Amino acid sequence: MLKRVGLEMCAALAAGVMAFAAPAAADDVLASRLGALLGQERAAILEVPDVRISALTAVPPASARNIATAPDLINYNASFLSARPVAGGGEQWRCLAEALYFEARGESVEGMFAVGEVILNRVDNARFPNSLCSVINQGTGRQYACQFTYTCDGNAEIIRETAAWEEVGKVARLLIDGAPRTLTNGATHYHTRAVSPNWSNVYSRTVTIGSHHFYRQT
Repeated sequence: MLKRVGLEMCAALAAGVMAFAAPAAADDVLASRLGALLGQERAAILEVPDVRISALTAVPPASARNIATAPDLINYNASFLSARPVAGGGEQWRCLAEALYFEARGESVEGMFAVGEVILNRVDNARFPNSLCSVINQGTGRQYACQFTYTCDGNAEIIRETAAWEEVGKVARLLIDGAPRTLTNGATHYHTRAVSPNWSNVYSRTVTIGSHHFYRQT
């Protein structure tokens, strides 16, 4: 396919050059020479094996383009997380890290990932905003009418626990970089066992992890 496209481009360019150059004799000579060169190009392309052409035109893997990716295997334990490098990122990363800090820092590593899954699942769901910060701050400004309580409970959002912040930052980074979302079975909601919101009787519970029940909006 690539070889055919290359040949077609050569033929089209040669035809264009010939048509444009036709009025003048000197231009005819130039067009003839260009046509010959393009013919040699065409012959050279034919000599290149398809495998070589594919290798030359293939998009390099994300790692070769300095694009961060999550590891293929996530181990939901403290030793795995502690071995990860200190994480950082832009506004979207910080929004997710803050949400995990205030909503799940007392949970197990699995529990933190599960809460993060819900937030990313919402981003992918047409019922919710399409960015992490927008999902997390939805309804903020109306006390106790927001989606994530810490954003509208009236308390100052101060990060005091450095170790916990480092942990949730790593979880946020891994989720943004493509960690698999397999813990909550597509959940878009969760609540602690201490409460029972009205929607918990309507949505399908998918799993319980740590102190949270998770639900998928049907």
